[in-house]
Amino acid sequence: MKDTLKKRKNYRVIEEINTTITMIIFIIISLFVLYPLVYVVSAAFSPGTGIASVNIIPFGDGFTAKHFVRLFTETLYGRWFLNTLYIATSTSLLTVLITSIAAYAYSRFNFSLKKPFLMSYLILQIFPSFVGMVAIYVILLRINGLDTLWGLVLVYVAGNLPYNTWLVKNYMDTVSRNLDEAARIDGAGHFRIFFSIMLPVAKPVISFLAITSFTAPWMDYIFPRMVLRSVEKQTLALGLFGFVTDKKNEFTTFAAGSLIVAIPFIIFFLLSQRFMVNSFSGAAVKE
Repeated sequence: MKDTLKKRKNYRVIEEINTTITMIIFIIISLFVLYPLVYVVSAAFSPGTGIASVNIIPFGDGFTAKHFVRLFTETLYGRWFLNTLYIATSTSLLTVLITSIAAYAYSRFNFSLKKPFLMSYLILQIFPSFVGMVAIYVILLRINGLDTLWGLVLVYVAGNLPYNTWLVKNYMDTVSRNLDEAARIDGAGHFRIFFSIMLPVAKPVISFLAITSFTAPWMDYIFPRMVLRSVEKQTLALGLFGFVTDKKNEFTTFAAGSLIVAIPFIIFFLLSQRFMVNSFSGAAVKE
């Protein structure tokens, strides 16, 4: 009896030690994750300009909103924001439209070279996007797409098609063909089936595609740097990085701009959270 009580007591002690160690590790990891975020927020409201002038203790230098005012009065931040919003929205809409139509064709039709085309999509995804930068630059130069927003949208849409076509096509393959047959009996054509049946059923994966296509170009730096030249046509990524490069060292202004960029993302993800969950759960209609 005494041995049993002693074992239980030792077990409780070990369990308490494990819980304490786990909590300590969790707190340490949380500090490593949260401190940089809090530091950026503190820098955005800091009176100084350079990173060296920002106190290592959050909000240790006081509080000011002058950097936010400067963004909209002394820089082209508002223009950069609208440019980025236009690029992200256009990329998302065109990617969803073209990808969903292509995926429907690959899922529901049999035609020659179907498998080679699908295999080529996978092969294209093996190579990083940087490999084709020279070719992309030459193509945009030939079609007068350099230093234009539509040229950058074209680059993003073309890069989104291969993998996303595979993704949506595999999802549509799980949708019962009995729905197609029932619609054809009622006299529906391919376009009616696509818009009235397939798209509503594939809403989870389409929503996921729209979200990822919208967020990917938002803070991309490489392709805007290659395509855009004019200051008024820059995106947020180019404009913001200009504050910490080009020998300016305006880290606090950069931090203020980064906080404003985060606001649309937070709102967007809060509104689309349900669709994100559904897209991963795979709410497809099975045979």
